[in-house]
Amino acid sequence: MRIRVLGSCGAWPEPGRACTGFLISDAGRHLVVDLGYGTAPRLFAALPADRLDAVVLTHAHPDHMLDVHALLRARHYGFRGAGLPRLPVYAPAGLAEVLAPLEGADGAELLAAAFDWHEYRPGSSIDLDPVRIELVALPHYVPNAGVRVTGPGGVFAYTGDTGPDPAVARLGAGADLFAVDATFQDRPVSTVIPDQRFNLSAREAAGFAAQAGARRLLLTHFWPGADRSRAAAEAAEHFSGPILVADEDQVIELTGPDM
Repeated sequence: MRIRVLGSCGAWPEPGRACTGFLISDAGRHLVVDLGYGTAPRLFAALPADRLDAVVLTHAHPDHMLDVHALLRARHYGFRGAGLPRLPVYAPAGLAEVLAPLEGADGAELLAAAFDWHEYRPGSSIDLDPVRIELVALPHYVPNAGVRVTGPGGVFAYTGDTGPDPAVARLGAGADLFAVDATFQDRPVSTVIPDQRFNLSAREAAGFAAQAGARRLLLTHFWPGADRSRAAAEAAEHFSGPILVADEDQVIELTGPDM
């Protein structure tokens, strides 16, 4: 299994970076999980838009899904007449209604022509033979599902955006790579968004990775301007395994149980 980081920022992209997104390739299958601001050009540089097998979106915030509109246009206009099958897209309820108006009155028709759209419920799974995708409800400002991808080449788990919850550790249980929301460093979440616990700090991310018994931790979804080196140092206080810091176009290879 190969994981390519398409973007690592939360909220909005820093110069030279992009918001959240991953390209996962295993056993000839290519899956995108989240496509936030600025991820589409990096995706298209790594893989032609006609070679994707599926897209999974964790939630409806634009820093996780808005470049699906760019993917829609790439497939509709870039491959018009090529006879492409509709691309399966799995998303929370209501997200299609956010995207379709970007194309005006014909938006819903265009969306339906390009995408095989599925509204999922957390707790469900997706079969992309031989890859299996599980969706786990996690707390955020809007409905959010963590994503666990299991294939011949290993297990990749990713939280999307989440607050502290026991389900975070269950999502990442034994994962070869656990990508965890590490929005904040050097201060409690409460000093950033009063009384809200819907994102994690790097320390919290590491704590959940340790509880999960994950083999490697990938810190991601950094608030713009965050000191990423400091985030890694704070995470190391709570997780003894390898800690990676998400970086655009970074490629991480998994080799399954014998890695």
